[in-house]
Formats: sequence, structure tokens, C-alpha cells
Amino acid sequence: MPSPHWPVRASRLLLLPLLAATAFTGCSALSQSSSSSGPDAPDAPVARRIAALQPVDALLLGEQHDAPEHHVIEREAVEALAARGHLAALALEMAEEGRNTAQLAPAATEAQVQAALDWSDKAWPWASYGPAVMAAVRAGVPVVGANLPRARMKDAMADVSLDVQLNGEAYAAQQDAVREGHCRMLPESQIVPMTRIQVGRDRAMAQAIVKARKPGQTVLLIAGAGHVVRTLGVPQHLPDDVKVATVRLMAAPASAAGPEPGDYDRTWRTPPLPEKDYCAEFKRQQTRPQPKT
Repeated sequence: MPSPHWPVRASRLLLLPLLAATAFTGCSALSQSSSSSGPDAPDAPVARRIAALQPVDALLLGEQHDAPEHHVIEREAVEALAARGHLAALALEMAEEGRNTAQLAPAATEAQVQAALDWSDKAWPWASYGPAVMAAVRAGVPVVGANLPRARMKDAMADVSLDVQLNGEAYAAQQDAVREGHCRMLPESQIVPMTRIQVGRDRAMAQAIVKARKPGQTVLLIAGAGHVVRTLGVPQHLPDDVKVATVRLMAAPASAAGPEPGDYDRTWRTPPLPEKDYCAEFKRQQTRPQPKT
């Protein structure tokens, strides 16, 4: 199974692994940046940051998949919401729609939880995501898969109804994100099918949130940053009566440009990661000799 990381330029969003599909072919925003003081300060406890966003029906955390600090924040967000009795469910891009832990007891083992979610450790290292998942399970809160099942991706690529789920400008922006996310190495004929998968995944995550919502509580979604962009991602597929807050977790230097205004309600910066050329790795994969059959 391909890596869950889209190879992208460091200044771009880490969108989600549409590369998996190649197996078949190939509202007004709140303050955007962290201030030096207050609940969004870099050193503010996660519980305080979460409380400042309440009340909402859904809280969307957009991570960079390979940033360890983001997984710590995710676990602390689960714990903060659960401690107040506010966590309706933990929804995950990292597990497929239809998978959940609803039938498991809070004392379930990690192996039982992984089996219930049909977890792919190769794609999504359990060491990174397990702490947040188990924090929800131990609190008696269901963990639900939210991603479009891989078995449905081929159909999504041919589903023309997905072309009209976003307005024209947003759909064009998604197509550009697909081009950039694949380092402009995809044939142009694949842009529309791959964009359909991205839209289909966003819609599946929105549907999972709607199914899991409870009055007076919050569904917490963990997904890649590209999926929680207000103008393009999951928020576009939620009903108007779902009050949502979106947070971009950003592992970048303080001097780095932040997201575009309106993309997220909050941006929480974390320590920058070492420079990594995702496109160079992608190109190596594309040019690697295939084994003879």
C-alpha cells in the first residue's frame, strides 16, 4: 500500500494520499494565527485552546502526517474533550467508513481496537495514532472510520456527480492541489479522476461527522490539513446546521507564510521539521525499475 504522505513542496498543504487510488489506474473564519498570548499562544495548554473554540458540533484538526508534535496535540485534544464529557466521537481519516469501536469495552486491548478499525500500520503507524485512539476508547467514546473505503475509490474516479459538489472556483483549486500534490507528474487525464477521489473522501468524512454528532457534544476529526480547509474540504460537505471549527497544525518556522485567510479558523504552529524534499522521493518512486514478471 502506498505511503499516506503526498509528496508536496514544504510551503504547500500536506494533502492526503490520493496516490492510493493509482492502484486502480494510477462561514466567516476566526483569527488565523497564533498570538503571543491568550488561548492560541504556542505555549498555551491544548485544553485551553480547545475550550476557546467551544461550543461546536465538530472540531477538525488538520495535521501534517509526519509531525510527531501533531499526534501529541491530537491525544491531548481527545483527553480534554473527554474529561469534560464533550467528546461525541473521534473520527479518523486513518480508518475506513464503516469501521468503528462501538462494540468494544473501554478495557479493550490495542489489538482488539486495531482489528475493529482494520488498521493499516504500514500506512498509518499505530505508534503515532494509537495514543489518541486509545484515549477515546478508554473514555468510552466511539472511534469511527471516516475515510472513503479503498474498494469504492475506483467507482469514485468515474462518478461525475462529484464534479459539482464544489463551486467552480473551489473545484478548480482542488484540481490545482492534485497537480501540486503529485509534483505535476500526473498525466492531465488523471487530474479529474483523482480530484473526484479527494472530493469523495471529504464528503465521506463529512457524512461520518453527521452520523456521529450528538447534541451538546463535539465530534473530533483527525485528518490531513488539506481535508479540513474551509473553502475546499470537509466543511463544504457539512449541513448548514453543523457548527464547525477548523484548526491547521503547522510544523513550520515562525517566519514561514501561514495559510490563506479563510482557510482555517485557527493555525497552531509547532516546531519545524527538518527540510524534506517530498517531490524528489516521489520522482524516485516513479522512475524506480519495476520488477520483471
